[in-house]
Amino acid sequence: MAHLKQTPALGPVEKLVRRDKVIVLFSALLIAGLAAWYTLAGAGVSMSMNPVWTPDYALLNFAMWWVMMIAMMTPSAAPMLLLYVAVKRVGSEADQTVGLSLLFLAGYLLAWGGFSLLATAAQWQIEILDLSMGAMMPLTSRSVAGAVLLLAGCYQFSGIKDACLRHCRSPSAFLADHNQPGAKGALRLGILHGGYCLGCCWAMMALLFVGGLMNLYWIAGLALYVLAEKTLPKMHRFSGATGAVLITCGAYFLISSLIN
Repeated sequence: MAHLKQTPALGPVEKLVRRDKVIVLFSALLIAGLAAWYTLAGAGVSMSMNPVWTPDYALLNFAMWWVMMIAMMTPSAAPMLLLYVAVKRVGSEADQTVGLSLLFLAGYLLAWGGFSLLATAAQWQIEILDLSMGAMMPLTSRSVAGAVLLLAGCYQFSGIKDACLRHCRSPSAFLADHNQPGAKGALRLGILHGGYCLGCCWAMMALLFVGGLMNLYWIAGLALYVLAEKTLPKMHRFSGATGAVLITCGAYFLISSLIN
């Protein structure tokens, strides 16, 4: 009678790695889930259609942007985060793995907090110039929308985009080059990874101004595209096609704005 092949039992290190991965992944998904729930619940919907940019209103807009970025970008950071957990667990800081990993995630989200601050400033200018359809709504100017589409499309072909995307798609190489010990090192590493992620995704996030900041289908579509571009093995082949589509749409918007 043939003996069934048994799966070898996990050793103590493997069990600890698996446990820490579950804790960190659950924490990241909880953060992203709460942010997504807040976005779906209508963050910013109660804002006035003729807003006055007071400090409180600006802070509310910044919070809306940052929460939306957390919901959209945390899932795409999961591969890097889980690899970081595995690396820390087998090193000299094994007893600090969970804490350091959450600091890494915090640094990543801080980088997107910086983007949210810039996006809030851009939204302020757009509303002052009366270029949007009320608070949190898409651009009303076809020429400005066309320019944003053209910018995003051209950026798909840029060397900066490719360089940043390579860092995001190669977590092992990124950790080998930049990993540092301690809480400060974990936070710095997260900010650095967030910076590279921002470098490859900021133009796609700018498209939120075109599709509407509270257009949930647009938000979900952009989030899924970014996740696919950073994680699927052959998705980089479609970056050029995406750029061509965006450039075509941008040119159409610009030409139609001149004709009408």
